[in-house]
Amino acid sequence: MTTPYQQIPPQSGGTPHGPVAGSPGHFGYTSPIPARRAHLGDALASEWTKLRSVRSTVWTLGVMVALMLGIGLLVAVVISVADGDLGDDSVLALGFFGVLLGSMCVITLGVLTISSEYGTGMIRTTLTACPGRGRVLAAKSLVFFLLVFVVSTVTTLTVAALQTSILNAPSPDGQEWFRATVGVSLYLAVLGLLSLAVGALVRHSAGAITVMIGVMLLPLVLGMFMFADSLAKTREIMLGYNIPAQLIVFYSDGPAYPGRPGPHGWEPLWILLGVTAVAMTGAFFSLDKRDA
Repeated sequence: MTTPYQQIPPQSGGTPHGPVAGSPGHFGYTSPIPARRAHLGDALASEWTKLRSVRSTVWTLGVMVALMLGIGLLVAVVISVADGDLGDDSVLALGFFGVLLGSMCVITLGVLTISSEYGTGMIRTTLTACPGRGRVLAAKSLVFFLLVFVVSTVTTLTVAALQTSILNAPSPDGQEWFRATVGVSLYLAVLGLLSLAVGALVRHSAGAITVMIGVMLLPLVLGMFMFADSLAKTREIMLGYNIPAQLIVFYSDGPAYPGRPGPHGWEPLWILLGVTAVAMTGAFFSLDKRDA
C-alpha cells in the first residue's frame, strides 16, 4: 500500500517521500498578517478582555455601586423624613457611609485581579504570552485603576446630586464637589491598586483579602482599645491616620477628628500613594524573581 504522498507524480514536484517545499505539490501556509513585536497596548487589551469577561468584576463592582447608591440615598431619605439638621456639615458628607462599605468591594476586586490567576494557573499562560512581567503588572494596574475610577466617579456624582435634591440643601461649592467625588474616587482606585500589589505578593485570594481588611480596620480597632496613658500618642495616630478616617477628610475641611493629629486636604491621597508605590515596587520584584 502506498500513502497519498507517495502517489504524487514527479511532474508535480513530489517525491516518494512527500512534496518538496516550494513545489506545486507543497501545501504549506504563510500567514498574511505581518509579524511584529508586542507592546503595552497589546497587554492592555488582553487585561481589559480578562477583567471584563469574568463574573467577579461584574459582581464586585455591581455590589459596590448598589451599596454606594442604596446607603447614600437611604441616609438622605431618613434625614429628610425626620427633618434632621446637618449642622455645619455638607450634604455631601452623607456619601461617606456608602463609600466606606463600597471600599471593601474595591479591595476584593483588586486582590482578585491578579491572585485569581495564580489560583487557576492562568498566570502561566499570561506570562507565556507576555514574558515582560513588568508590562503585565503595569497593564493590570492601569486597566484596574481606570475601571474603578470611572465607575466610582459616576456613582459618587450621582449619589451627591440625588442627596442634594432629596434634602433640598444648598449646593456645595466646586471644591467640595471635587473632593467628595473625584477625590474620593481617586482614593478608592489607589486603595484598589494597593490591594492588587498585596495580591501579587501573597498570591492567595483569601489571604490577601484578609491582609487588606486588617490594613483597613485594625489600626482603628487597636486605637479604640489603647487606654493606657503611655500609648496616648500611638492611639491618636492610629485614630487619625486609619483608612476610614482618611476617607472622612475628603468630606471636611480639616482632620477627621478636630483637635487631634491627622491628615487634611489632599494629604490622605498622597499618603496612600506613597504606601502603594512601595507595595507596587515589592510586587514587581516578587513577580520578576519568583516562579509562576
